[in-house]
Amino acid sequence: MNIVFMGTPNFAVPSFKKIIDEYGVVAVFTQPDRPKGRGKKISMSPVKELALDYNIPVFQPEKVKGNEEVIRILKDLNPDFIIVVAYGQILPKEVLELPKYACINLHASLLPKYRGAAPINWAIINGEKESGNTTMLMDVGLDTGDILLTNKVDIDNEITAGELHDNLMSSGSDLLIETIESMYKGGLKSIKQENMGNSYASMLNKDIAKINWNENSLNIHNLIRGLNPWPIAHTDYEGQRMKIYKSSVINKKSTKTPGTILNVSKEGIEVATKDSILRIEIIQFPNAKPLKVEEYINGHDIKEGLILI
Repeated sequence: MNIVFMGTPNFAVPSFKKIIDEYGVVAVFTQPDRPKGRGKKISMSPVKELALDYNIPVFQPEKVKGNEEVIRILKDLNPDFIIVVAYGQILPKEVLELPKYACINLHASLLPKYRGAAPINWAIINGEKESGNTTMLMDVGLDTGDILLTNKVDIDNEITAGELHDNLMSSGSDLLIETIESMYKGGLKSIKQENMGNSYASMLNKDIAKINWNENSLNIHNLIRGLNPWPIAHTDYEGQRMKIYKSSVINKKSTKTPGTILNVSKEGIEVATKDSILRIEIIQFPNAKPLKVEEYINGHDIKEGLILI
């Protein structure tokens, strides 16, 4: 098969590797190299790194839509499939119509819920009990194409976005191979997406990470999980930003103002919320590494009675 792969971040790498091993890939499209980290060093995408390891041709257009050179290259490649996993660009109709069989996208949610850029994070932030992957036939909309196959994973009360990401990254690669194989053999029917129950998983930004202690404990706990490993939920402690990596809910009432530090122990920092108490378990202050509260209070004080804002 002539397969063109389009993807960019780590999430796409296991899928890319399995397709290479199963079928081979004739070309890769990925986002241009970008500045990364504090030093703003120009870095290539994880997908590009793997493509170079296998000597697969790499193309990195700033834009696919309206790019005649990209269309010409894709026509010359004569793809049976174009496989898209977290590429970062919406493909125009003229590209979607090029493959002999299909242009297939792997998306990390149970569509039609959580279309968009950050489905893993928003599923946790919103307290969902399950998530999964969907393979679909691509159309010109944003994650609106006909559904091919899905798989499901449970979301427990402790899993972080990073952990769910890794689970879906692995199971999604298997689903994608199953989808390609079934479509190639002609035994796969697509299902039109319904608009009922859909939701949009907008891109994350740092503004969402500020904790509102007037929220319920469970909502705050879900925010903390959903923003780990980025951008990390935070609050202000005596004018310093305290990032919070891990928490748990204590089902006890408090009459104190939401945000009040009620108790500090090796188990964590107990804080009043709108409805109960949240225990903060792993924190990070500026220019320091993340620490368990038990480790932090060995050399630092956390003042009981102070109100976090």
